[in-house]
Amino acid sequence: MSRKCSEELPPEEGMEVDCTPEDLSRCSYEERCVQLGEVKDMRLEAEAVVSDVLFAVTDMQVSRSLTSGLDVAYINVESREGRRYCLELTEAGLRVVGHVFDQVDEELSSQYHETVYSLLDSLSPGYREAFGNALLQRLEKLKQTGQ
Repeated sequence: MSRKCSEELPPEEGMEVDCTPEDLSRCSYEERCVQLGEVKDMRLEAEAVVSDVLFAVTDMQVSRSLTSGLDVAYINVESREGRRYCLELTEAGLRVVGHVFDQVDEELSSQYHETVYSLLDSLSPGYREAFGNALLQRLEKLKQTGQ
């Protein structure tokens, strides 16, 4: 997938040029990924996933033992019920790859979830309850401030 920058540039030696270096310096990281068809850094995505849902699980952290990179990252999560999972994060989404921290079970075949919310909702009633309670608290706060 490639998006054109504001100015169309002539093809050079049969290749289409999307952006000049000057255009790229004005773009954010995510915009460059979209423009150049690059893969997002999954390590950064994994950190964002952890910070989004840490409030609703017992423990969650990006794996320090398994090798993460631009295309894959691993996240360890312990549900409120005490079950442990090793999650794989890729462009395809998130999926359970192990039932022990920092271990990938190659024989485990689980479905990808588009979001961490969907995955945790399917694994943990405690997550579902914590998420619902947090939502209710936010709504109450909005109601009290008159918004």
